[in-house]
Amino acid sequence: MSYQKRTKDQLAARVARDIHDGAYVNLGIGMPTLVANHLPAGTEVVLHSENGILGMGPAPAEGAEDYDLINAGKQPVTLLPGGAFFHHADSFAMMRGGHLDICVLGAFQVSATGDLANWHTGEKDAIPAVGGAMDLALGAKQTWVMMDLLTKKGESKVVAQCGYPLTGIACVKRIYTDLATLACTPQGLRLIDTVDGLAHDALERLIGLPIAR
Repeated sequence: MSYQKRTKDQLAARVARDIHDGAYVNLGIGMPTLVANHLPAGTEVVLHSENGILGMGPAPAEGAEDYDLINAGKQPVTLLPGGAFFHHADSFAMMRGGHLDICVLGAFQVSATGDLANWHTGEKDAIPAVGGAMDLALGAKQTWVMMDLLTKKGESKVVAQCGYPLTGIACVKRIYTDLATLACTPQGLRLIDTVDGLAHDALERLIGLPIAR
C-alpha cells in the first residue's frame, strides 16, 4: 500500500493540533515557526521567542513585514493584542525557570530515549552554536521535535544513539515527522500515529529500531 509524506504545512498543523488551550509555547528556528500559522481558532496559545517576545501572532502578510519586530530566526512576526517585548535576559529567565509548557525544536538526530542533537560544527551549512536550545530543551515542561524522518541520503534521524553533539539528554517527549508521530520513553520508541498507508513494520525498517504500539 502506498503512502504520501506530510507536507511542511500538514506537519505544522499536526503539531498545532496537540498544543493545549492556554499553553505557553516556544517555536524554534526553521520548520517549527510554521506551527504559528496553524493554531486552531478559538484556542489561546501564547507564543514566546527567546529574543524577547511574548504574544506573537502568525506571520505577517506579504508587504506588511516590520523588520524591527522579528523572532529568534530573524523572521518578521506579528504581535497580538496584549503581547510584549523585553530584554532577552528576561526571556531566558522564563525559559530556564520552567515557565514554558512546550517548546518545538528542529533536530539533526533524536535518540529512541529522547536525547536531542540539533546543532553541529564542521560543515559550511552547520548551525554555528547551540543558541538557546539547551535552555529550552531542559527548561520547558515538554520538548517536542519537528523534522523530516529521513536525511537527504535516506538515513533515519531517529537513532539508537546520537552521533552529533548533544543538546539535551532524555529531554524529548514527542517526535513529529513527515511520516509518523512517535513518543520517546525510557524503554524506547512508542508509536502515536503514521500517515495513511505506512505499515508499522515498514516504519520500523525505515528507522531501524523497534517501535512499541
